[in-house]
Amino acid sequence: MLGEQTPACGPARDALIAWGAFVVWDGLIPADRLAHTCRVRFRSTLRCGHTVEGLAATVDILEQTGEELLRIGCIDAVDESSVFTIFLNAAATAVVACAGGPRSGTPQTPSASVGGTERDGW
Repeated sequence: MLGEQTPACGPARDALIAWGAFVVWDGLIPADRLAHTCRVRFRSTLRCGHTVEGLAATVDILEQTGEELLRIGCIDAVDESSVFTIFLNAAATAVVACAGGPRSGTPQTPSASVGGTERDGW
């Protein structure tokens, strides 16, 4: 299900293939409400000089998805160096968007700089 919806999908898929932890939480949330939350997070990370891979694309996708109800999930790398938040359709059969990357404090190369992530996926 993790195709190329956003630039974070490939690394999230790699984390899963390497036996990373995966959870999808109960509950459905309208995509436009999630878009607002992601937009605030996006602005906050930019102010701090960080980026979260796939977050800008995720905001766009969630805004276009409108009021559709979505589920939220998380993929955590086995070594806990990276974490990704995924947004799935209501039936949890398709990934709509994905954002994330290395956790804050994780050594990074300049070309792979992603920050602002925490245990909850951000």
